[in-house]
Amino acid sequence: MEDGRIIRVKGKGQIKAKPDVTRIMLTLEGTYRDYGETLRSSSQQTEQLKDILAPFGFERCDLKTVSFDVDTEYESFKEKEVYKQRFAGYKFRHCMKLEFDSDNERLGKVLYALAGCPLNPEFCISYTVKDREAVKNELLGRAVKDAKAKAYVLAESAEVKLGEIKSIDYSWAEIDFEVRPMSRAYAAPVALDSRAAGFDMDIEPDDIEVTDTVTVVWEIN
Repeated sequence: MEDGRIIRVKGKGQIKAKPDVTRIMLTLEGTYRDYGETLRSSSQQTEQLKDILAPFGFERCDLKTVSFDVDTEYESFKEKEVYKQRFAGYKFRHCMKLEFDSDNERLGKVLYALAGCPLNPEFCISYTVKDREAVKNELLGRAVKDAKAKAYVLAESAEVKLGEIKSIDYSWAEIDFEVRPMSRAYAAPVALDSRAAGFDMDIEPDDIEVTDTVTVVWEIN
């Protein structure tokens, strides 16, 4: 507990950040009877996906794994009027992330290539910001300024004076720097125009609104 007289004020910072990075989340799935075959197929499909992305200026390391799981799969069957389950194989699910500087033309070409590939990946598109630390720092600065402004108002109303700052507590909460115009995953295959080089993408993502708080404690005189 702090000694002496204090005033504790929570300040709130709010900012709108313009997204400048496109993020595509890609998911590959497959079920095979043999565990080793499941792993090999997953690896082969991932390499094929990297081959598909290479012509658009992506390095193989640009495709990042977010999660990878292999689970046993069972299927239902009917035997003598009784439903039972039997082993169907091992199912892999490989979720990956691809990020690049926002460019609708490049995005259209990538999605067109994914739609025409035989891998049948699911995908969803979202947008984020490249320099998150700069946005966080500005957000904190605004929160501290808000706390200071409120503290001066309270001190003046209470006819006291603010002294030295005793502490500043930051929430350290994880901030979601992402806007998702496509809220669900889509399977890639669609009817393609053989004369086209890509989809005509006209997406202008909304600004990302983020907030955070700080708690500042002053001595009062």
